[in-house]
Amino acid sequence: MDGSYRGPDRRSPVNQARHFLVVAHTGREAALEATREVCTQLLSAGAVPVIAEEHWHDVHTYVPDLNGRVRALEEVDADQIELAIVLGGDGTILRAAELTRDLPIPLLGVNLGHVGFLAESERDDLGYTVTRALARDYTVEERMTLSVRAKVGAEVVYEGWALNEATVEKAERERMLEVVIEVDRRPLSSFGCDGVVMSTPTGSTAYSFSAGGPVVWPSVEALLLVPLSAHALFARPIVVGPESSLAVEVLQRTDAAAVIWCDGRRMFDLPPGARVVVRRSSVPVRLARLHEAPFTDRLVNKFDLPVTGWRGPVGRE
Repeated sequence: MDGSYRGPDRRSPVNQARHFLVVAHTGREAALEATREVCTQLLSAGAVPVIAEEHWHDVHTYVPDLNGRVRALEEVDADQIELAIVLGGDGTILRAAELTRDLPIPLLGVNLGHVGFLAESERDDLGYTVTRALARDYTVEERMTLSVRAKVGAEVVYEGWALNEATVEKAERERMLEVVIEVDRRPLSSFGCDGVVMSTPTGSTAYSFSAGGPVVWPSVEALLLVPLSAHALFARPIVVGPESSLAVEVLQRTDAAAVIWCDGRRMFDLPPGARVVVRRSSVPVRLARLHEAPFTDRLVNKFDLPVTGWRGPVGRE
């Protein structure tokens, strides 16, 4: 079940330093500068910053004084890391979720991008955010993820996962896919389309939102299916329960090639006649939260929604 709770106290043994994973979009100077600030503050507090190998060169080139003072993720026991501080936009948070997929490490996002829907704080609050992290002053919210499997006949050709969505899409712009969509192992409809998005509530404000799907509060346990540019009378977004399964079968009526994308980051070419099944995964992603603001406020702030004129409730309702 999605929800918030006070995170586990992953205290290091006496005289053992605390470790924090720092993940940044190192292709941007602003993220590297933020990395410098975070690592410097952690070191000043006696903590050890941990950097993933893929970011090691960029960080050490930009901040040479960190040489010998930070550790590589691949050299650290995962149980030593109590929190990941993520510097960037939602894409960077998705990358941090990949790095920590099999580890019980909460992600605390600092938005350096545009919308940054998954992030908890903004660049101007960076020092305050690290102070709260060092004080273990945050709650942890578990977000549902998807288990994704592609089969051809009885053969499993791909297995993956997604926090936001898994999307079956056409691989060529000029060709339309012919698909059958399925809920709980029963066919629902068949149509031509550009693709089909299968999403979590977290992903309802991502690709699913852009495709016309509903916004679903993170506390709701559900799976969403949203057709992309479907040529059919019945091709509406649907919402099903968390124990349901969704499937998309790519029909071989045309020669159109299909691909599957997980979170827009991991791609696999689907063989002809492939069947993609999506279910709730047993492994959630954990997001660290500093604020108790309702999800409604997050929507208003992130999308700059107009609420002028609202008077609010009067008395008991």
